[in-house]
Amino acid sequence: MEKFLRVKDVADMLSIGKSTVWLYTKTGKLPQPIKLSPGVTVWKLSEIEQFINSLK
Repeated sequence: MEKFLRVKDVADMLSIGKSTVWLYTKTGKLPQPIKLSPGVTVWKLSEIEQFINSLK
């Protein structure tokens, strides 16, 4: 079953700020998130892990 991360979780995993997560998402550096509701946006854990592995 797929796990999802909130913006704070993504920022913590990447050791960056939340605003940087949004910047990377906007510029296409990070995978596109899923909008669950107007106030809730999540990223798939598997996609964030793939992103981290691509940096190595």
